[in-house]
Amino acid sequence: MDFASYVYAMGTTGGTGSTGSSGAGWINLVFIASIFFIFYFILIRPQQKMRKQHTEMLSALKTGDKIVTTGGIYGEITGIDNNVVTIEIAPKVRIKVTKESVSAVTKQKQG
Repeated sequence: MDFASYVYAMGTTGGTGSTGSSGAGWINLVFIASIFFIFYFILIRPQQKMRKQHTEMLSALKTGDKIVTTGGIYGEITGIDNNVVTIEIAPKVRIKVTKESVSAVTKQKQG
């Protein structure tokens, strides 16, 4: 008996004509579903949580808070419009940045 006929004989399931590959379809489906769940719990869900926290932080901004922008600029908020925040980075030096570019609040104003 040569190798090719041996492999062919292993693929048969007793004369019914099916090759037994229906079980492999379920295994592939379970594998793909498990990969999706791994990606969801390791990548997607934590990213959504961080985005929600950032949005809450942006909505709580008020005049007098000390902040850091995504560019690394430290300053104190002197004014807030809809999507624009005016920050003072040095005495009498004010710049305007988008609200989304605020990455962290270093010290909140008391009161």
